[in-house]
This record gives sequence, structure tokens and C-alpha cells, in this order.
Amino acid sequence: MDRHDQVAVLTLDDRDRRNALTAGLVADIVAAFDMLEADPETTAVVITGAPPAFCAGADLGDLTALGDVDRADNDPAAVRDIYDGFLRVLRSPLPTVAAVNGAAVGAGFNLALACDVRIAGTSARFDARFLTIGLHPGGGHTWLLERALGPQAAAAMVLFRERLDGQQAFERGLAWRCVPDDELVDVSVTFAAQAASVPSELTAATKASLREAPWATSFDGHLAVELRRQVWSLKQGWLDLG
Repeated sequence: MDRHDQVAVLTLDDRDRRNALTAGLVADIVAAFDMLEADPETTAVVITGAPPAFCAGADLGDLTALGDVDRADNDPAAVRDIYDGFLRVLRSPLPTVAAVNGAAVGAGFNLALACDVRIAGTSARFDARFLTIGLHPGGGHTWLLERALGPQAAAAMVLFRERLDGQQAFERGLAWRCVPDDELVDVSVTFAAQAASVPSELTAATKASLREAPWATSFDGHLAVELRRQVWSLKQGWLDLG
């Protein structure tokens, strides 16, 4: 992990497995976010992969073991353990940016989707691939992807095995920007640093509102949530009219 002032850059580094989500790497991601959230100097996190991949998905050896009837069918938690890394990112109050520098496949695609914003390098490739290997999507993939792209594009990627490169991801709204690979981390850090001047409590509350919005049963209900949090923010003395 590297630091750029208040932005932490977390690099998945298991090149031999193309940064696949092994049990060990999942545990490292969870531990890293526990540490970063406890650090008041950290205001945002950039996640990237050691080249040439962002994350090649769940480790196939682990998936094969989980396919054992005696283990997986009787203990769904064994399968869910794979989700812990990207769900930890999804649920973090810190603003997160995925700097997608290569293939983001399956569960690795989930990791990118779990971040608040994705910035793609030109070599990025977003690939659901679940059905290709005979596996139902998991980890909230269908929900996250449909929310990011809409139902038709999500179906195209999951059912019809369409893949998007970095430029295509930008054009379809899956990525906020597409930049040259050698500029990707610097651009992502500069982008993430824009959260640095905002009080962390305000950022966390706003991120919670953004996350809760799709689940709101009505506009008026969510309006009430925003009102409560806006009044709270006014009482903190943060208002700066320049």
C-alpha cells in the first residue's frame, strides 16, 4: 500500500495468479480497509492491480473446492467467504476509486463495481465470464451491474458474454474516464484527492445517502433522510460560503 497525502493506493499484488481473489488476498483486503478506516488521515482509497491485470476473479482452485457437495451445498457461507473482499469495499464509508489497469473478470469485476467510481486504463477489460465457466453470477453482480449500466447492457454482458474495453466502458458510463495506462494511477489519485477537503463524517453520511437511494420506497421517504442529514451537517459548523 502506498500513500499520496490523504489518499491510500491499495495494489492487489499476486501476479502469478493475475491478482485472483484467493482466501489470503480477500483477508488482506478486509484487513487493509479495517486499518484505513481507523486512520483519520485517510480520506479516500484507490484500488488497482499489479500489471498486467486488475483482478482475474475468484481463484479457480478455491472455486473447485467450494464445488464439493459436502462442503458448498451444506455450508453456503463457504461460498460467501469469496465475497468478503469486495463487499468490504462496497460497505466502506471511505470514497473508493477503482483504477482498472487490465482485466477485471468475474469477482474481479465485482471488486471494480464495488468502488464508487471506476477509472479505466486503455488496457482495461470488463468481463463477467460467470456463465462461460458454468457458474451463476454471485456477490451481487447482477444487481451492481444493472445499476451501473441498465438492464439491456447488463444482460448483454452476463447472458451474451459481451466484454467492454476501457474506452467502451467510458462510452457506456461504466467508467468515469478512460486514460492512458501510464497515467492511470496518477489520474485516479488526483481524482480521489478531491474528497480530501471535505470532513470525513460529511463524506461518509453523503455516501450513505447515495447508497440508500436505490432502496428508498418513495421520494418523500428519501427526502426526509436527506433533510435529517442536512440539518445535522448544518449543526457541525462546516458551512463555508466562501
